Amino acid sequence: MQDSKTMLAMCEEQEEKFQFDHFSRADALALGLKLNENAGKQPIPVAIEITVNGLTVFRYFPDGAMPDSELWLQRKRRTVDLMHMSSLRFLAWLEENGETMEDRKLPAHDYAAGGGGFPIRLRGTGVIGSICVSGMPDHRDDHQLIINTLAELFA
Repeated sequence: MQDSKTMLAMCEEQEEKFQFDHFSRADALALGLKLNENAGKQPIPVAIEITVNGLTVFRYFPDGAMPDSELWLQRKRRTVDLMHMSSLRFLAWLEENGETMEDRKLPAHDYAAGGGGFPIRLRGTGVIGSICVSGMPDHRDDHQLIINTLAELFA
């Protein structure tokens, strides 16, 4: 398991690397379908959500996805929208600063400090949306699914 300083640096690097020059609804569909394809290789169902400018433009719950995945997707999206960083980076940031979500007055039923939410950042503009997945046994695997899929698309 990585320490918070290493995880923070890794997440910052990933967010810098995976910035988009443009991001349309067609791009969201392509990304969502690729995420679903990659998630299908996992032993359990993974729910996927992509939002742009507050609008959910892709959402899929495969057969067997747990109903609480919807709540986790909401928490992860809210975290990305509020903090303009991945939900895993937020976890590392809290740990590095010796803070908790409660210290920041962020209720756990509304926000998530853990992997599975990633910002859609337009180069030169900023965060315009989020990519969220939920369902893997370890939240870091949710994060890694997003990163692996973005690496394929950016290759």
